[in-house]
Amino acid sequence: MVNIILLGPPGAGKGTQAKRLVDDRGMVQLSTGDMLREAKTSGTEMGRRVSDVMARGELVTDDIVIGLIEEKITSPSGGGFIFDGFPRTLKQADALGNLLARTGQALDAVIEMQVDDAALVARITGRYTCGTCSAVYHDQTKPTKVAGVCDACGSTDLRRRADDNEESLKQRLMEYYKKTSPLVGYYYAKGQLSSVDGLAEMDTVSAAIAAVLDKA
Repeated sequence: MVNIILLGPPGAGKGTQAKRLVDDRGMVQLSTGDMLREAKTSGTEMGRRVSDVMARGELVTDDIVIGLIEEKITSPSGGGFIFDGFPRTLKQADALGNLLARTGQALDAVIEMQVDDAALVARITGRYTCGTCSAVYHDQTKPTKVAGVCDACGSTDLRRRADDNEESLKQRLMEYYKKTSPLVGYYYAKGQLSSVDGLAEMDTVSAAIAAVLDKA
């Protein structure tokens, strides 16, 4: 059982690799967004707090997110946990470290998925998916065999995310570099950081992550 954080800018492939770890190793992906949506309808005390805050249009506090994470990590998990979208700031990293220590658990690895910004912009702005079966395509590297038709299911409902454009992506990257990239130095100083090439082939990235986890 290992607990890990995947770090990297938007579009680095964290979600894809997290899903593979869930499937291959039985790990549990702790996505902040998913936990908030789940809590909102759970009927628990924490869920009511989340619902009240969101109903007022306010941002959910770090304390609430840490509370949600505590509920999850104190439940049995054979493969360990993947922290996805948290921590985003140094303050949150300290809070997560304190929570793990308090619950008798450890953070075994922090994996930074390194990318080249220009290559990342090209990757993301060319991406589109099938609205029916969720197959993923790319203008340059993986276009559909027939223009406008999904290879997998034949649907013509091909979509691009509204924020998968160059200007929006540059704003998301700036937000990442301002708030989240300091975590790279933070975890390096703690001796917990490993880096992989986030723009390599998907299987190559998976193998590099597996090598890190096997040493953890």
